[in-house]
Amino acid sequence: MLSKLIVAMTLRMPKWFVRWVSRRYVAGSTLDDAVRVMKRLEAEDACFTIDVLGEEISTMDEANYFLEEYVRVMNSIVEHDIDANLSIKPTAFGLLIDEAKGFENIESLVRQAAEHDMFVRLDMEDHRVTTETIQIVLKLHEKGLTNVGTVLQGRLHRTLDDITNVETGLGPMADYRICKGIYLEPENIAYTSRGDIRKATNDAIKEALAKGAYVGIASHDQPVVDFSLKTLNELKMGPGHLDPRSNAGAERKGKGPGYEFQMLLGVCGPLRRKLAKQGHRTRVYIPYGEMWYEYSIRRLQENPTIGLQVAKAFLMPWSNRP
Repeated sequence: MLSKLIVAMTLRMPKWFVRWVSRRYVAGSTLDDAVRVMKRLEAEDACFTIDVLGEEISTMDEANYFLEEYVRVMNSIVEHDIDANLSIKPTAFGLLIDEAKGFENIESLVRQAAEHDMFVRLDMEDHRVTTETIQIVLKLHEKGLTNVGTVLQGRLHRTLDDITNVETGLGPMADYRICKGIYLEPENIAYTSRGDIRKATNDAIKEALAKGAYVGIASHDQPVVDFSLKTLNELKMGPGHLDPRSNAGAERKGKGPGYEFQMLLGVCGPLRRKLAKQGHRTRVYIPYGEMWYEYSIRRLQENPTIGLQVAKAFLMPWSNRP
């Protein structure tokens, strides 16, 4: 209730205050801002995935903007020699307006990224496009574009079945980011209690690892991180070791030995640095763009538990350096 109250108060604050809060979690408005943040965090042994803010669009002209901007991002990564890949929202490329054209746009970007041996992650949005997003990954792999994967949300009832289905199609080339999920979905398709969501997320991480997939463990929840570390130890996976799983694929450029830990910019910096110091590959999600305000408001509305993080950042900034 306290967290929800903080969120409600923040939503009523002037835009300058929201910007002050969001500067911890958003690199800035421009690509130069994102590059500056990544260069700073390189000293902490972090690698990155970059997200141009914006998603569901109203015209295909907007999709052209995102395609062109991501090409700029890709070229900037190469120019500055940054260890980074791309995260894209399928709806920002037109998936819900013209599915065929949306797929064409995504394929164009993934194909250009493949020329630089760069990975592209299709972010998972709400349940309206879960199946379509997974199908895009499968179709691109069929076309020989294996530098692409998606996100699976632990809170959805379907996730374990999705892991099985994707593994059937892609085998050792399956590559997921496993997270709890930010979208508050209906009870008939998703777990809603904190304990159930955490357990389902742990189950998804364990299942994906057991099936040989590359797994980006995306969580700031200490119990989920602890469970993941325990599971990795049981599988004899970890820093300094080649991936021992007989059903896993070969290690790829910009990837860890079968897994990595992923965290949002500005969240749980001490935990991320601790994992990096232990030798785990850690990736920071770097969002930037003119849509910083809409992104910030949406995250607050869709996940009121962020309110406590906002309060902590405001009242005790020294306790959780980004």
